[in-house]
Amino acid sequence: MGDLMQDGGSINYIQSALIIAYMIACIFFIRGIKMLGKADTAKKGNFYSSIGMLIAVVAVLFESGMKNQKEGTDIGFVMIGYMVVIAGIIVGGIIGAIWSKKVEMTGMPELVALFNGFGGLSSLLVAIAEFTNKANLEEPFFDAFSTFTGGLTIAVGAITFTGSVVAWGKLSGKMFKKQTVIPSKNLINAILVVVGLLAILGYTFFENLALKVLCMVIITILFLVLGVTMVVSIGGGDMPVIISLLNAFSGVAASFAGFVINNTVLVVAGCLVGASGVILTLIMCKAMNRTLYNLIFGSFGATGSKAKSGEEKEPKALSVEDAFLILEAANSVVFIPGYGMAVAQAQHAVKELAAKLEENGAEVSFAIHPVAGRMPGHMNVLLAEADVPYEQLKTADEMNPTMPMQDVAIVIGANDVVNPAALDDPGSPIYGMPIINAHQARTVFVLKRGKGTGFSGIENPLFTNENTVMIYGDAKQTVSAIVSEFDD
Repeated sequence: MGDLMQDGGSINYIQSALIIAYMIACIFFIRGIKMLGKADTAKKGNFYSSIGMLIAVVAVLFESGMKNQKEGTDIGFVMIGYMVVIAGIIVGGIIGAIWSKKVEMTGMPELVALFNGFGGLSSLLVAIAEFTNKANLEEPFFDAFSTFTGGLTIAVGAITFTGSVVAWGKLSGKMFKKQTVIPSKNLINAILVVVGLLAILGYTFFENLALKVLCMVIITILFLVLGVTMVVSIGGGDMPVIISLLNAFSGVAASFAGFVINNTVLVVAGCLVGASGVILTLIMCKAMNRTLYNLIFGSFGATGSKAKSGEEKEPKALSVEDAFLILEAANSVVFIPGYGMAVAQAQHAVKELAAKLEENGAEVSFAIHPVAGRMPGHMNVLLAEADVPYEQLKTADEMNPTMPMQDVAIVIGANDVVNPAALDDPGSPIYGMPIINAHQARTVFVLKRGKGTGFSGIENPLFTNENTVMIYGDAKQTVSAIVSEFDD
């Protein structure tokens, strides 16, 4: 009896320790996500979140071991399970380390999209695995709540996976290069959702195991298709918002999976990711003067659209030497980066040019649009990598009132975020989207490889304005050449 009381006391201590471990992991998650909100603390935020995840994984494995011991599970089977988990951690760690070194910043948007997809797929597989475990029991018991959340996990995970794969294909240029128009898209998606929800209800309340399996298969297929149909017709200009939305979906799927396997820390972590993703999505929608409804159902930003003006004029070209003379006399210069800067890896050269301009007495700023690049915070990360002071990074709202006083605005590989058609062309796909008013600067330099329309495919009348000159070529080489002029 004393031994039993002693054992019971030990178990209680261990359970208390596990609860504390989960709480500590959640604190690290919350702190890490908070620190990710600023470029200068983002690295620490990633580190804190990683520590929290490590604590959570160790605690989950320890708790699983206790459960197996209590249920008298064969020790050999348990060890095989642990070996599989450890092998997965090692393989995943190696892949992550290789990708962190191999993938350039230009490839980060599609990599993030792919990671979102893996997150959704993981949650989907967890729900299916839990169903399989219960189905293998001699007398399977499915409570309504966990089964219902399992169905939701499969649904949201499936949407996240295929939607993210489509986003990855669009961003990488490996799939869906041309704008895809689905006739009656909203009707098709509505049918998929309604039938899918009915299948989830059937999955929850049917007592026959075969019917449950059938419903699970239907849920998986329908929502995998929905992920494709929902994202494939959305244009390139909206991909940063879509990545953020899919990130929210992956968090929601993880949270549902936490309810399925009764794991509190997974519920909390999923809620944090989901909530932060939704908040970021809404912020970006506001920055584009759009609603989430229009984003999903309106196919806004379709590739191949054209603005009404600027198509018949020829842009004026400028040499590096002439650009240097204008910059040398400038008292204020604002850099407006876009995806082209990421492609050229020009951020370090831009930092050098900014330093030369400041030495020459010019006031230098960086105007960052929320959807510049192809993922949220893309430009901020690039410029932080080049050690550009965080204080120099200004939002569109901060810079636009001062734009008429700027001597030179240097647009580096940006298109939609400086397109005046958003202000004065009701026929443009981006009409109503707040932009950086580069056209109001006294002189505008546009650094581009050629006369193309960019990823979104929308013509930009800024390029043919009277105060705009084009400097064609690789952005890094162009900026480095201007820096050399200052050195000479």
